[in-house]
Amino acid sequence: MKVVDFLKHKREILAQHPFELKDWLSPAIRDYWREFQQKAHLHPLLGRVLDPHGETQHGQQQESVAQVANGQPAMVQEPAIELDEAAAALYAELQGRIGEETHVGEWLHVSQQMIDQFAAVTGDHQWIHTNPERAAAESPFKTTIAHGFLTLALLPQLTGSVDESTPEFPTARMVVNFGLDQVRFPYPIKVESNIRARTKLARVTPIKGGLELLKEIKVEIEGIRRPGCVIESVTRIYF
Repeated sequence: MKVVDFLKHKREILAQHPFELKDWLSPAIRDYWREFQQKAHLHPLLGRVLDPHGETQHGQQQESVAQVANGQPAMVQEPAIELDEAAAALYAELQGRIGEETHVGEWLHVSQQMIDQFAAVTGDHQWIHTNPERAAAESPFKTTIAHGFLTLALLPQLTGSVDESTPEFPTARMVVNFGLDQVRFPYPIKVESNIRARTKLARVTPIKGGLELLKEIKVEIEGIRRPGCVIESVTRIYF
């Protein structure tokens, strides 16, 4: 669905809840939205409109969003998000690292015991994961494979984000997994494989109280050209 069609379809919701729009949109849709704004010569509408005293002008914001939803031009001030000293320093640092590979994890061995334990916790005992004899006879992979959700559950460990002794963002008060925008499993992770994650920073966005990061993560399988998983991960950092 095109952005214009999306806005027209959601115009009543946009008019009633303008401040929630940014959280509803995925980063991919936000990029299309920014491109649409640039082509239409509009100022960004996803931030808050602040008066000189820092108070939100609810009426002006709602009216502006409603105008755009109905195809009418609107003039809105640039979004104003104030970052504290620690957040501003990290934002400046990360801006210079966009597009860079920020982390390469250690190899992790995927055993049948690990797969079986995940199956026990989640209740997913599908034979392609937990029955080595049947998998050898009937599966095209000739062995058991890891659950896709097991791969996702291993991301904190694979990306090194749960090591309290060496936190990724030591100045932050709290780091939150805000969600995953895209997930693909291009190649099965077979039992007894070694996997690791490579992380690239795609975007840094100021938000109220901190920063939002979009990371591109690839889970490599040792000896295999294709990745076992490709993810767009959204993290929020609060100060």
